[in-house]
Amino acid sequence: MAADSANEPEGISRKSFMKAALVAAPIPLLLGATPLARAAVEKGEPLEPTPFCGDSGGNTPAQMEGPYFKPSSPLRSTLPGSGTLLTVSGYVFGVNCVPLANVLLDFWQADAYGNYDMQGYTFRGHQFTDSQGRYKLTTIVPGLYPGRTRHLHVKLQAPNKPILTTQTYFPGEPRNNTDSLYDSRLLMNVRANGSGREATFDFVLNVVGTPPTSPGPTPPPNSPSPTPTPPNSPPPGGGTWQAGTTYQAGATVTYGGSTYRCIQGHTALVGWEPPIVPALWQRI
Repeated sequence: MAADSANEPEGISRKSFMKAALVAAPIPLLLGATPLARAAVEKGEPLEPTPFCGDSGGNTPAQMEGPYFKPSSPLRSTLPGSGTLLTVSGYVFGVNCVPLANVLLDFWQADAYGNYDMQGYTFRGHQFTDSQGRYKLTTIVPGLYPGRTRHLHVKLQAPNKPILTTQTYFPGEPRNNTDSLYDSRLLMNVRANGSGREATFDFVLNVVGTPPTSPGPTPPPNSPSPTPTPPNSPPPGGGTWQAGTTYQAGATVTYGGSTYRCIQGHTALVGWEPPIVPALWQRI
């Protein structure tokens, strides 16, 4: 899938901003030679977008969706099932080194035997990055199946931006040398943790992020509080869609004179209006 048009990184102080943002999240020493995007951030280096479909340089095959994607995955960060425990964590950055909040990450993978659940949603789930651009997935190490090395699938979408479809890979896998879709730039850092494994990977989207603004001054004790926006006020586009409402797959809403069906359960956010988030809403 194509990304939005390229943007030049804005002139912000990456070092001062990111040190404040990431100081509470120490980077573990992991096996593997893949540098994390946050390391470049700390050095003040520009970031390159994670490879995605439509990128130049022959990267499209390595990020193909494949035949096993299903829409409407459940909202969850833990994918329960039998196998070797795996946790994957990291950040989603914009090209200007700003972490991106509320990015949708939709993961799917094979089970321990290399099979995909096409009847239900085993080892499928979506989540959103937090206010500091962090995500964390708890799952199992996927099994192997003919023609492929070990990998995870994921779709990412920042608010109001195109979808990035990509895959991540495990270092030291013999099939990395024979899988035609394998891309070393998508290697996770992986280490053993007891009987399981821990992995880290930082995604970089072709999006210019906006640094969080500083909170305003605290009003004097006797000053009147601002009048809150009524929670049930109609959305800007008109219709029944409401930010802050939890929608289940199959629910229908109206927005801007059109009707939409929810294809992934989620809690609606400002910036995720139905016309601009095709990963969540289908016009009917």
